[in-house]
Amino acid sequence: MPLRIFLSLRFVMLVASVGAGIGAILMFLEGSMDMAQATRAFLTPDENSEFVITVVMHGIDAFLFGIVLVIFAYAIAFGFVLDPSLQERQRLPHWMRITSVSELKDTLVEVILLYLLVDFATDWPVSEGEPSWRILAKPLSILAIATAFAVFAALHARAGRLADGNGRPAGPD
Repeated sequence: MPLRIFLSLRFVMLVASVGAGIGAILMFLEGSMDMAQATRAFLTPDENSEFVITVVMHGIDAFLFGIVLVIFAYAIAFGFVLDPSLQERQRLPHWMRITSVSELKDTLVEVILLYLLVDFATDWPVSEGEPSWRILAKPLSILAIATAFAVFAALHARAGRLADGNGRPAGPD
């Protein structure tokens, strides 16, 4: 009986799944409002085209983040809370078949990198005046995070091969 109670606590994670879903809806609304603003600006004859580009990029960034939140919501629900049958699991799209927390973390790091890249790309056109050396802080940070991520991924893969003892990767996380 205590095991059943302990295992039922996994349903608390549905709060995170629902929260990610609500966040996705908010990001889709944010992206839609950005696209509406860009459309209005585009139709205004005296508007700067750089402004339109910046607003469109910001909207795409919001849509992208919303998509990621949908993926997280499904991944949490179907990877850690719900227990679909093998047949039902095989019918799920590949991106919904998260098998470990490591996969979820890797996806999160990739999304953070992508977000930072898009954020930098949208900041660049709106920067006023002559750019200073400080504008390099964000791309250098992105490079550092990406390098660390690649190193950790390589170390993780190597550790898996060593654990197997024969040069082939060991089983899943």
